[in-house]
Amino acid sequence: MAPRPNTGRPNPGVSSPSVSLCRALSKLGLCSRKQAEILVAKGRVRVAGKIVRNGSLRVDPGRDRIEVDGSRVVAERKVYLMINKPRGLVTTRNDPQDRGTVYDCLAELDLAFVSPVGRLDKASEGLLLMTNDTRFAQRLLDPASHVAKIYHVQIGALPDAALLARLRAGATVDGEDLTARSIDILRSGASTAWLEITLDEGRNRHIRRLLGAHEVEVLRLVRVAIGRLRLGDLAKGKARHLTAEELALFQG
Repeated sequence: MAPRPNTGRPNPGVSSPSVSLCRALSKLGLCSRKQAEILVAKGRVRVAGKIVRNGSLRVDPGRDRIEVDGSRVVAERKVYLMINKPRGLVTTRNDPQDRGTVYDCLAELDLAFVSPVGRLDKASEGLLLMTNDTRFAQRLLDPASHVAKIYHVQIGALPDAALLARLRAGATVDGEDLTARSIDILRSGASTAWLEITLDEGRNRHIRRLLGAHEVEVLRLVRVAIGRLRLGDLAKGKARHLTAEELALFQG
């Protein structure tokens, strides 16, 4: 998808910290940093009327006049989305293997550039947030914020007290200490069970690696909540804007 220049008027009274030019284009909601690097390299970006080919140039996106293809770039309105990600989609905009991506779920929406807040791997499902508000995303992803992520995980085992104790103790995998805030049994069947696992932070394939260290097979993994925001009844593969009430759940 080609980036779309914005032509609205900036707020002259708002200043923001100095950032690189490529970072500024991303923060303004125009495109990703990789796309910005391409625009700059092609000479399509001007700062204060002059073509700039150095994407590392420090600029103030709230005050400096930045243009792409002759149109001034100003901040897009803030967009906050939730997606019910189906299994099989990757959490990226462009996939070199030409697999389906989470952006396929946004086809029906006319949106500014948005990025995922964290990731779900290809085989995982459920709640994924997307936004063009980088500060909002950074706050949720910062481990110091301790925003809980809740997952329902189907495993190919019937966990007894001993296995639960081992899972709750965590594991060290490839030098990383992997633990969960809580692990509880939701329900059990003849040969499988569903666990509810809550994480304070999400490392790469955190749950799969933690369970795999204890030789527990993951059959399905569904994220059902981030903080106090629940996935609810949003249909699989669909996306919608967060309500003001839902956004308020992340305040404070």
